[in-house]
Amino acid sequence: MQEDPTATTSEGQVGTQAESQTEMKNAPGVEATSQEGSATAQEEHAGAGVGAVTAASKADPGDRPVRGRRMGSKPAGREGEGRGTLTSAQRLLLLDTWQRSGLPAEAFAGMVGLSKHTLYLWKKRFEQLGPAGLTDQPRGAPKGSRLSEATRRAIVMLKQAHSEWGCERIAEVLWRSEGYEASAGAVSRVLKEEGYEAEEAPSVSHEPVQRRFERARPNQLWQSDLFTFLLKRENRRVYLVVFLDDHSRFVVGFGVHATPSGALVREVLEAGLANYGPPEEVLTDNGPQYQTWRGKSAFSRLLEKRGIRHLVSRPRHPQTLGKVERFWGTLWRECLEAAVFQDLSDARTRVGLFIDYYNFLRPHQGLEGLVPADRYFEAAEEVRRTLQARVAENALDLARHGVPRKSFYLTGKVGEQAIALHAEGERVILTTGDGRREEVDLKASGRRAGPGVEPGLPEPVTPQGGTMEEPAGGEP
Repeated sequence: MQEDPTATTSEGQVGTQAESQTEMKNAPGVEATSQEGSATAQEEHAGAGVGAVTAASKADPGDRPVRGRRMGSKPAGREGEGRGTLTSAQRLLLLDTWQRSGLPAEAFAGMVGLSKHTLYLWKKRFEQLGPAGLTDQPRGAPKGSRLSEATRRAIVMLKQAHSEWGCERIAEVLWRSEGYEASAGAVSRVLKEEGYEAEEAPSVSHEPVQRRFERARPNQLWQSDLFTFLLKRENRRVYLVVFLDDHSRFVVGFGVHATPSGALVREVLEAGLANYGPPEEVLTDNGPQYQTWRGKSAFSRLLEKRGIRHLVSRPRHPQTLGKVERFWGTLWRECLEAAVFQDLSDARTRVGLFIDYYNFLRPHQGLEGLVPADRYFEAAEEVRRTLQARVAENALDLARHGVPRKSFYLTGKVGEQAIALHAEGERVILTTGDGRREEVDLKASGRRAGPGVEPGLPEPVTPQGGTMEEPAGGEP
């Protein structure tokens, strides 16, 4: 019978016969003998440092040697198994013992309850990284957010500036800025790490899901409706009418009036038609500005003259005009609820500035994060860029807070120029020596203007209609 190659150890040369090798492979608990008892010494050496090599037991004299096909014992563990029970020092000693024994990996692995793949993996890691390669490596992806620090700070700053924004709204704003992309889940994790807590809103039963519709392209269908709100300083109601494109949610025209006049509604329609062309259809409710109980209304006749089809929703079903109703909610929450207008003219200008912000700057969830202008001008990018360039960068701030208040400084004399101050109602009048007058409104609702900034509101980009009020008792 052919003998196995001799195994070189630190003790000397050990010759092992095939019969002994076979018995060792078929009975892993049986001691492998040598001329000087080196196997026992090796067991003590490994057991003292590792405790992984089991104590050898004496073979029963009655046991018969296994003959025939070699049946290597099934290892007690495969690669990855048992790694959590061994320290890096124990793995190092096992690796050292195996290399000094000269045994094949499969034979040695069977003795210590590992797989040969584990031994090879340990050997490779040790050669690459040294003892550190035998340490357990953390599993799974690293915990915490993997966003860049700039993106993390942008998320926190947006939340601080707009406390009412949710994670999806912040994610949509970030996606519109190159290099700051983040999912709503990532935004949520960052805010949680920064100490924000999610508020659990009580669940309420919802009505059955409504059927949704959307036209395929711009100017196929416009929706129109009226909304009323209170001018707090004058304690009177005013009325807002808009025409909104169904496909893009782009507001093509608006008007703020003291009365819900049908003539003013038609003026707003005419302004929208002049700037954006006629739609194929206009959808309205049954209000007296749009519909009459007998005959044709002036609004219907105007649409017929323009070749536009008039669609009317059924009574007491506001869901048909759902896109306009959604716009009213947005306008109220983000502008009208907190705004204090000086008068009707101030309300008209600031509402127009908010509509500019809504059309060109505000992401819309119903449009997958796009702004209405992205959809409306999808085939006319140059027109969109031209109009957007005219939108004030601080349109939302101006809509909410109005004209910045001019800073007021009391001085007795400027150079050789004498000045005088006196009050006229809620205004302070500054009169110079040459007779020039300058008024400062101390009750203006806007924020203070910075040095060198001349207060004033820019004109809205969105077309307006009916800026001149019609006389009382006019046509409805």
